[in-house]
Amino acid sequence: MTRLPDFLPTGSPPADGLSTPDRYWLTHIRIPLCCLDRSVSWKIPIPSLAVPPWREELVAAHLEVRQGQIGAIIPASQPVPEEALTWDLRQGLVWPCFVDSHTHLDKAHIWPRQANPDGTFGAAITAVRQDYPRWSAAELQQRMDFALRCSYAHGTQALRTHLDSLGPQGELSWAVLDDLRRQWAGRLTLQAVALVGMEVYETPIAAELADRVAQYGGLLGGVLYPQPRLRERIDAAFRLAQERGLDLDVHVDESLDPEAKGLRWMAEAKLRHNFSGQVTCGHACSLSVQPEDQVAQTLALVKQADMAVISLPLCNAYLQDRQAGRMPRYRGVTLLPELAQAGVPVALASDNCRDPFFAYGDHDMLEVFNQGVRLGQLDAPFGTWPQAVTTTPARILGLPQGGQIGVGQAADLVLFKARSLNELLSRPQSDRVVLRHGVAIDRTLPDYAELDEVLSGRGMG
Repeated sequence: MTRLPDFLPTGSPPADGLSTPDRYWLTHIRIPLCCLDRSVSWKIPIPSLAVPPWREELVAAHLEVRQGQIGAIIPASQPVPEEALTWDLRQGLVWPCFVDSHTHLDKAHIWPRQANPDGTFGAAITAVRQDYPRWSAAELQQRMDFALRCSYAHGTQALRTHLDSLGPQGELSWAVLDDLRRQWAGRLTLQAVALVGMEVYETPIAAELADRVAQYGGLLGGVLYPQPRLRERIDAAFRLAQERGLDLDVHVDESLDPEAKGLRWMAEAKLRHNFSGQVTCGHACSLSVQPEDQVAQTLALVKQADMAVISLPLCNAYLQDRQAGRMPRYRGVTLLPELAQAGVPVALASDNCRDPFFAYGDHDMLEVFNQGVRLGQLDAPFGTWPQAVTTTPARILGLPQGGQIGVGQAADLVLFKARSLNELLSRPQSDRVVLRHGVAIDRTLPDYAELDEVLSGRGMG
């Protein structure tokens, strides 16, 4: 499948102005049922593929690409027009492009010069702060663009990043992100969240922060952990967001402390303030060590408050319950099945990449899904979990047609040689093909050597 048909151009649409083929078909494909846009009038007979040993709900189909959009989807039992250009994928999976709803681009790839000495959460915070003086505009631009090129090459179409936002450093990071947003327009949708300690919201600089966020079209955020006056600080953040029409996206309970109740308090505050904006909470690790009755009460409140939760399985498994010379007893990943069963929108995201909070990663949402499935045991059956890296985060980011496959939508697709989810998660899938507006993009990943000078302090400008 990695050998593209002669009629299919390659490039980076639509930024470079390449025209897409007028019309062609992807034949003999399998689409995760949960990633199909079922709101349109057409219906596809669902073949009986959800049977042992796969327990996977896949749709056997042919898909037409017409002028960069999806023109038709028909059952694989029906013929395509005789004169049509076709690309036979031989039962290969076709997914919508990914949506990465929680990242930290400003920290990305500093690991080679600022490693975490013991792998703990506290050491990660210290290491990042020690690295701040190196974050010039040119340095940030190069690292963040490197991260975006990785993400794009792996098949991501939209991304939300948290930015450390205090003082001159915060102003600099937001300006760089805004510049990158313009450069990547048409290829990646970029959103940003202000990351600060919750104590900031009880200080005079909170209004200035909110104004900057509003100026750049961002979201207010923060880090919630057990601390004095936390409820009052949450209230202050809600009031500020309500006044400026901003959504909230916060880190909650990123620890194994059973007394951490940030997720519950965010839900209570949203209901108390009758907050009209969207509220998203990341991590929620402490749910995994709390009593069942307490968990049930919290999840009911989160559902009532209409909030979403984003789990960061790679980073949480790396940091949580880490002690030298001792095997971790807990994964640190939040209660994924319980959240879904409670009706709470739950997404998986990449979080940190090659920085003191997580030493590895390549901004690849398939890796995130793979590890999320394994750590959360989400495969018996898979059900709608493919939505956790596609449809659900697209809704969180406010992209109504993102992360799904439907007639009339852009042909933004990821094509795999794997014929089942089991095959998909058993190999790296480095031979995947990414279509943007029906054109196969150049999937060459940037070379780490590109970062050598900026990481060593040379060429930072």
